[in-house]
Amino acid sequence: MFVRSLQLYDFRSWDDVTVDLGPGSTVFVGPNGHGKTNLLESLNYLSTLSSHRVSTDAPMIRAGAAKAFVGCAVVNHGRELIIDVELLEGKANKARMNRSPLRRPREILGVLQSVLFAPEDLSLVRGDPGERRRYLDELLTSRIPRMATVRADYDKVLRQRSALLKTAGGSLRRGSSSSDGASALATLDVWDGHLAAHGARLLAARIGLVHELMPFVQQAYGSIAPESRPATLSYRCSLAEALPPEFSDAGRAPLPDDVDVLEAAFLHQLSVMRQREIERGVCLVGPHRDDVELMLGDQPAKGFASHGESWSYALSLRLGSFGLLREDGTDPVLMLDDVFAELDRKRRAALATVAAGAEQVLITAAVPEDVPPELDARRYGVEAQQNSDSGAAGRISRITDLAATIDTAREESEVR
Repeated sequence: MFVRSLQLYDFRSWDDVTVDLGPGSTVFVGPNGHGKTNLLESLNYLSTLSSHRVSTDAPMIRAGAAKAFVGCAVVNHGRELIIDVELLEGKANKARMNRSPLRRPREILGVLQSVLFAPEDLSLVRGDPGERRRYLDELLTSRIPRMATVRADYDKVLRQRSALLKTAGGSLRRGSSSSDGASALATLDVWDGHLAAHGARLLAARIGLVHELMPFVQQAYGSIAPESRPATLSYRCSLAEALPPEFSDAGRAPLPDDVDVLEAAFLHQLSVMRQREIERGVCLVGPHRDDVELMLGDQPAKGFASHGESWSYALSLRLGSFGLLREDGTDPVLMLDDVFAELDRKRRAALATVAAGAEQVLITAAVPEDVPPELDARRYGVEAQQNSDSGAAGRISRITDLAATIDTAREESEVR
């Protein structure tokens, strides 16, 4: 799989650009803050419908513009598909495939498979559980696009049920038996059923994914940090108390009836936690409360791993994703956002080895020296220039002469 071309309008710092790409390695070189990352972010958005930098779409629309456009041509096993998304401020986004409108943007999921490794990935190890849940769900929907619908349905039910809990809890705290509170209590059983049904499917898929992913992550970590303790990961489920003991075994292979077992456990745990949930007004059970536990030897990586070990683990999670997607039969597009400068020689070499074997790898770097020499790549310069249009804000990024871009980057580095 590779991206043949990328087209952006009013996306971040890019007002209008078309970039011709192809198999092999491509490097975007330019000073920090000049728009290199925005190019990779746009492709990652087409792959996951989310940004690795922000939680909402609004910041991706260029300052002063009402909408943004991002599109690309993807070639997979000789077949080309064109996908694009229009990001609209304050409105639902619109997506197309081969110029034909789609009912929902998530219908493009799976067309472009990508793995992005960026400095922000350190939060996969050191950050909150939500970072690790997001990592799992993005990989899951990349492999199985229909899981995006399952996740959307779960989130919708979760919001409705949370609203009912707040209503019921508010009535309880006021010591009243209002009709709204009574109605909320009466309908909770129905929403419990919906939450358990959607949540069990999501949980089964996540647990199965962790089981498949673990050997790839272990292998990657062992090659990057052979002197370190062995890396393992396991899924930590908020239903653990209601599940059969075998579900706590990280090496347990998924079974066909897992969804039914998880749904029954979900319903049981909801009934156990009902009063506490009403008192607090929040849902305390479900995949939105879960985590992926990353271990080094017998200690959790979060809080015990060194800086180098944390980087190695974050890199291993991305390389594990890459290996698993490749195992499915398609080489994902590998994107490396200004990460070589963050890695020591050994980790650079390990990452370069994987990158050299990828069908397409897109790299950003402040200076050419940050990219390992074994990666024979086409190179583009990127530089932001002040917008001459007084009616628009900020700088505009441009593809520029590479030699001039390198001189600018070195001058800015010397100033700092």
